[in-house]
Amino acid sequence: MKTKKSLLCALAMMGATLSLSVQATIVEFKTSLGTFEVNLFDETTPETVANFLKYVEAESYHNSVIHRLEPDFVIQGGGFSYTGQLPLKAIAALPAVKNEPKWSNRRGTIAMAKIGGLPDSATNQWFFNIKDNHTGATGLDAQNGGFTVFGQVSAQGLEILDEIAKLKRFNMGGAATSIPLRNYTTADANVGKVVTDDNFVMVESVTVVDARPDTAAGLSPIANTTPPAPGEGSDSGSSSGSVNWLVLLLLPLALLRRKWAKAAF
Repeated sequence: MKTKKSLLCALAMMGATLSLSVQATIVEFKTSLGTFEVNLFDETTPETVANFLKYVEAESYHNSVIHRLEPDFVIQGGGFSYTGQLPLKAIAALPAVKNEPKWSNRRGTIAMAKIGGLPDSATNQWFFNIKDNHTGATGLDAQNGGFTVFGQVSAQGLEILDEIAKLKRFNMGGAATSIPLRNYTTADANVGKVVTDDNFVMVESVTVVDARPDTAAGLSPIANTTPPAPGEGSDSGSSSGSVNWLVLLLLPLALLRRKWAKAAF
């Protein structure tokens, strides 16, 4: 009887822990350029947030790298980690999550990256919108079924993202053809200077700091009112000729070597 009671207590505690995790709404990004918070929309994009938190709880994003910068557009990460040596290591991906394009891709939001022509293909990679990206030739609200916005960056976070956006980009091959580097120059690349964590924009950790389920109540995200582009409303659709800027870059980084470190622009 005592054993059964103990088991029930353990299960109850486990359930409470899982519930706490699922409802977590604020996470802290600790980066090499500063620390900031992101408020997650767990009540309106529940599957996307639950998916993101699985990686957070597994510490998958610890010591990961911002591997892509597109100026006046996006900053992308979540796909690769740095373990002290090259090549970068691909972060193991969980099964893809259902698309939830409820909110608009505006400046200061975080959204999921995915494979072109496959709306329900987001796994571990995410991106920050560093400008309003909802309309136009690269409009993300309609492209590929719409990109799922699942959180909002703090004011301090916007300042840090703007600093990242100022960095020079380099072509290191594979998925890092537009990678921002710190304290690194074209001259460094020309002489083959080794790239280390002092040069990468590191995401040292992503952790839950507030698990209350209603912390997004005071935020005012803008609804995505743009219909998907023709043929892009489901996984069976094609890209219909649109420019898929936010496809997941799944190419291995096995060829990532210092001789590839050439200035991209």
